[in-house]
Amino acid sequence: MHEMSITQSVVDAIVAKLGEQPVRSVRLEIGRLSGVVPDSVRFCFDVLCTGTSLEGAALEIDEPAGRATCRDCGEEFGLDDPILLCPCGSANVEVLAGRQLRIKSVEVV
Repeated sequence: MHEMSITQSVVDAIVAKLGEQPVRSVRLEIGRLSGVVPDSVRFCFDVLCTGTSLEGAALEIDEPAGRATCRDCGEEFGLDDPILLCPCGSANVEVLAGRQLRIKSVEVV
């Protein structure tokens, strides 16, 4: 489960930036095409925050949909799964959005 190491990196980054300052909430953005399972991140977050300044912090996750454009027909379209096919049938697509994984905000006490 790579979500454990990803979540550990998030927790480590916040603790490195804020030190022992208590955190009330964390908002992440995990794109639907990122390959990261938000429910797994939620579970890992609770486990990994124990004993840190993030213990008890609420975790909010935004899950933006994917967007792509077809290099063959030029159509821009939405994607909700990692099967990168244009409605025209072409797999020659460029992903525009949906792969992001970032810390959007951290609210301190």
